[in-house]
Amino acid sequence: MKEVRTRFAPSPTGYMHVGNLRSALYAYLFAKQNNGKFILRIEDTDLERYVEGAVEVIYTTLENAGIKVDEGPNEGGEYGPYVQSERRDIYIKYALELIEKGAAYYCFCDQERLDSLKDEKGIKRYDKHCLHLPKEEVKKRLDQGEPYVIRQNMPTTGVTEFVDLVYGKVTVDNSELEDQILIKSDGMPTYNFANIIDDHLMKISHVIRGNEYLSSTPKYNLLYQAFGWEIPQYIHLTPIMKDETRKLSKRYGDANFDDFINKGYLPQAIVNYIALIGWSPKGTQEKFTMDELIANFSISGLAKSGGIFDEKKMKWLNGEYIKELDFETFMEYAKPYFEKSDIKNKYDYQKLGKLLQTRIDIFSEIPEKVNFLAHFQKFDQNLYLNKKMKIDLDVAKKIIDASLEEFKNLDNWTEESLHDVIVRTAKKLECKSGQVYTVLRVALTGVNVTPGGSVEMADILGKEESLRRLTLSQEWLSE
Repeated sequence: MKEVRTRFAPSPTGYMHVGNLRSALYAYLFAKQNNGKFILRIEDTDLERYVEGAVEVIYTTLENAGIKVDEGPNEGGEYGPYVQSERRDIYIKYALELIEKGAAYYCFCDQERLDSLKDEKGIKRYDKHCLHLPKEEVKKRLDQGEPYVIRQNMPTTGVTEFVDLVYGKVTVDNSELEDQILIKSDGMPTYNFANIIDDHLMKISHVIRGNEYLSSTPKYNLLYQAFGWEIPQYIHLTPIMKDETRKLSKRYGDANFDDFINKGYLPQAIVNYIALIGWSPKGTQEKFTMDELIANFSISGLAKSGGIFDEKKMKWLNGEYIKELDFETFMEYAKPYFEKSDIKNKYDYQKLGKLLQTRIDIFSEIPEKVNFLAHFQKFDQNLYLNKKMKIDLDVAKKIIDASLEEFKNLDNWTEESLHDVIVRTAKKLECKSGQVYTVLRVALTGVNVTPGGSVEMADILGKEESLRRLTLSQEWLSE
């Protein structure tokens, strides 16, 4: 069987859109599932879009996502270089070969003429004006240094057909195909040309990319046929949708991988989730390791219609990953968010972390979960009121008075001893322990919802601060 070789060919624009990452992921999964190779190729022929340091961003993203490159700019390989700007002479060579075959031609039309070709709807379509220029005139204009591009000579009759492994048989009338530019006026190839040359020379067996290229594929196949080359297998992917009608778009700041990382998502959760947008695994499993994705991925499970990006679903999935982290790893991720919070360096992160690991879905929720600890101030006494627990202000005052005396005499300030105080207080007042816990939570924090109960809060605050807060709450209730 022919070796499976897939590629990911991003433009170095400085960030990784999740749609691009999904294309890379599927290409990687398919290659690894078939004991093949995954190739990274940098498509930097559009010099205006090039961002310094963008290649490092691509590598960092792939590494964070658990996608390992077999051949690429850093890894090398027998089919390099793997950066298109370093392959310029190769493209020129093959463009000239196409001209010799009559499958391409020089075009000297200036922008003014091209603009004049717009139809009544404002659509430009080149009219093959330069196709039949005499060779002598072409040579003369080239010798004079006149600017030019090289265009593909499309057939004007018949159809071009191909089979996509997702969409099946696709047929396009050749009359609909415009003579696309292969080599630009700056001597650089267009994407539409360079990717054909590179995919062939790098022996790419399966081309996995977005379905926006579905309509251009006949143009690519005509180039393969002109060269007499084998056409690769095509797997076109549906877009990731923002909603029913709009695609996610990096143009509008949607769904950048690094943005999700900065929000506090785990890379493995992002990868797991985007794998499920447009691919349906067999069975009901939703949480997959990378090895499980490789084992379960299938072309037959790929959708023909776009999947909607549901951040709530990804958030839930991320929470499941967070719960399974060992505590040391959890704290490595959590610490920067404690540092960003209002309690920076004030309380024990470890103790708070143990309360929060099962209570957050993304790490950026940490500040909002703990900031209340830094803002204890006079609060609404109605927070104490709880009909279900039969707590009114008189009950609250009795509980605080009794608990405060017990806490003052407590030498061993631990969760166990604090719990014992609450049990003793409840017994002394002939009330339920739940009432004491509920009142003390409010008295210690000024809020009625906290990660952990009153015992955990008192333990984190420490004896001195707990006594200070209980004393203030006692005074406010007595006013």
